[in-house]
Amino acid sequence: MKKWVAVAMTVLMSGLLLAGCGSSSSAGGANEPGKANTEPEKGAVQQKIVIGLDDTFAPMGFRDDGGNLVGFDVDMAKEVASRLDMEVEFKPIDWNSKEVELNSKKIDMIWNGLTITKERLEKIAFSKPYMANRQIVVVLSGSDIKTKADLAGKVVGTQEGSSSVDALNAEPEVTGTFKELRTYADFVAVLNELSIGRVEAVVGDEVVLKYYMNKKPGTFAAIEDNFGEEEYGVGLRKDDTELLGKLQGALDAMKADGKSAEISKKWFGEDIVK
Repeated sequence: MKKWVAVAMTVLMSGLLLAGCGSSSSAGGANEPGKANTEPEKGAVQQKIVIGLDDTFAPMGFRDDGGNLVGFDVDMAKEVASRLDMEVEFKPIDWNSKEVELNSKKIDMIWNGLTITKERLEKIAFSKPYMANRQIVVVLSGSDIKTKADLAGKVVGTQEGSSSVDALNAEPEVTGTFKELRTYADFVAVLNELSIGRVEAVVGDEVVLKYYMNKKPGTFAAIEDNFGEEEYGVGLRKDDTELLGKLQGALDAMKADGKSAEISKKWFGEDIVK
């Protein structure tokens, strides 16, 4: 009797297992356990934008004393997302790999003082320029460096992967005279190196370096020479033409109704939006 009961139970369990397998295969496209279905349905409207940024790039996008992401570009992005009725998420990224992060779809936009360059235009799409910037040279107050020519034989620092590197490379007749060009993860680190004398000059974005200079009045000085003017834009994937159109429409409306000027005055004390 026990033998027959065991056989019956085996048959019953086999039938249940086969039924379970049939349910699984007929589910057609169900997600694997623990994995999200990241592919949007065809024709679905995008509800969220993920913005990649360097969270040390004050005053464009950085963390305040409470660890919150704040800044001019952060406020601009939040306003755009609100007008487009979208959720926005800010994702700190390795700035040196920003185009890879974008084109691999880990983020939807690069919005953090991103300079429009010929090289970047080959890889990604841009909004219209929304702000002008210069690549300036910052030294310690009292330094004997007064011009770019004075950088000969000096150790110069900048941020790795930034447009400052491109600006420096565009003037090999100057950079070729440096004792050394050192690159760092962010401008906070570069300025710290300048403060303790490990580098003798810093080349970087004017809007960023002047923000930090104002926090330590009398410590740093900017020389009159610079490494060129440039413009900031928002970077997107080349095939995201619809999203680019919506973004640009919102930015144009913010310029027209004065919202971008309001945000600019909050962070810079004046309207410097193009």
